[in-house]
Amino acid sequence: MARIAGVNIPTAKRLDIALTYIHGIGRAKATEICEKTGLPVNKRVHELTEAEVIKVRECIDADYTVEGELRREVGTYIKRLMDLACYRGLRHRRRLPVRGQRTHTNARTRKGKAKPIAGKKK
Repeated sequence: MARIAGVNIPTAKRLDIALTYIHGIGRAKATEICEKTGLPVNKRVHELTEAEVIKVRECIDADYTVEGELRREVGTYIKRLMDLACYRGLRHRRRLPVRGQRTHTNARTRKGKAKPIAGKKK
């Protein structure tokens, strides 16, 4: 099993798909990494040599912010908004949708399970 950026990527999958298991790398960046390293996109991870895995690992370390570092960075951005007490920061603090979605009937993922109100008629 190949370990890149602290993540065990699946060996049976194609390289561009397997790289998306790393937080911060999507399909576009995965294809871009394959082009930079000169590896074919349709090559399976278990077919890679140790040198090719090292080449991919070095490319990711040099050019991309991934995994823990990315999570920490995003967390600091959200904390900054909360400290500023701007509208977006207040929405984060109250655990409500931040980007203008309605909350009257939806937003259950963000708000949690519906709490019943005593005496409310249906």
